[in-house]
Amino acid sequence: MSVKVWYDGACPLCLREIAVMRRLDRGGRITFVDVAQGAEPSCPLDRATLLARFHAEEDGVIHSGAAAFAAMWRAIPLLRPLGLAARSPVVLGMLEAAYLRFLKVRPRLQRLFA
Repeated sequence: MSVKVWYDGACPLCLREIAVMRRLDRGGRITFVDVAQGAEPSCPLDRATLLARFHAEEDGVIHSGAAAFAAMWRAIPLLRPLGLAARSPVVLGMLEAAYLRFLKVRPRLQRLFA
């Protein structure tokens, strides 16, 4: 299984998180694409959409928000149990609610980590 993750490389907070995920991805199962560097020709979503929310492609399906994080976690052995748990609609719903709250405070957090 391989996963492609699109992230905002202009976001200091995002860069920190992606750095952690890169270290955990010892098997090289994740392709990380910095959307801030320009358009990604293999992605059917536009740049603004990719920058607005976290996105990942797993087995040809593009996930957004908490589902995208769960797809990324499933590719990392240490985080795989959490990613598998997120296949439950209840768990994914809770993670998505937390992600939506995070999006509201993201601009303030970005300034803290800049």
